[in-house]
Amino acid sequence: MTKVPTARLDKLLANLGYASRREIQLLAKNGRIRLDGEALVRADERIRLTPDLETRLVVDGEPLDPLPGFALMVHKPLGVTCSHKEAGPLVYELLPARWRRRDPAISTVGRLDKETSGLLLMTDDGALLHRIISPNRHVPKLYRAHLARPLTGGEGDLFAAGTLMLEGEDKPLKPAELTVVGPQEALLQVHEGRYHQVRRMFAAAGNHVEALHREAIGALALPADLAPGEIRRLTQDDLAAIFAAG
Repeated sequence: MTKVPTARLDKLLANLGYASRREIQLLAKNGRIRLDGEALVRADERIRLTPDLETRLVVDGEPLDPLPGFALMVHKPLGVTCSHKEAGPLVYELLPARWRRRDPAISTVGRLDKETSGLLLMTDDGALLHRIISPNRHVPKLYRAHLARPLTGGEGDLFAAGTLMLEGEDKPLKPAELTVVGPQEALLQVHEGRYHQVRRMFAAAGNHVEALHREAIGALALPADLAPGEIRRLTQDDLAAIFAAG
């Protein structure tokens, strides 16, 4: 039988960003933390970290935030940076304020540059993060590119050959799949994540990407009803879909 992990109530809530451990002691003493409807008045009480704890434990009348080991999808808007430090709007500002204080911290799974929109994953699970970005997993990523000039017709063969060398690099790109959508619009599926890869691939083909949007990671597509700036928690089916196309 698998042993269920436990955590002290004050440490759990402090790591989830609710407050300091001292402040959580006051919350408990004032009856503002409840488990199965009963007040937990001792902040040092050990709590079993079962999957249903998020519905059973209530803080100030609200269900518990997600336990450690969860993941999110974000519809990253244009003009938002995947960074903690750069000037301007940051992707972490899309998270609820309390989630920005969590330990372990929530991190982006790879990055989208400031002028690229679309599907971005975030997680506090380091093992999951590395599993998704690992080159050995071959998790494909699908981008929609709007181009400055019409496609010439040779881009598909160039990208699929596995011989294209980006400027400043000494290792060719893995084969990528191009689908022409219109004279100046294409879908490109890549299987690695080099710096500004899609933009540099079209530049190598003599074109310029004017707008770039990531539509899918693996078989997980950005939902049509997830507006720019919105976030949604990933389900187990979502997580499975990420690796289904690898």
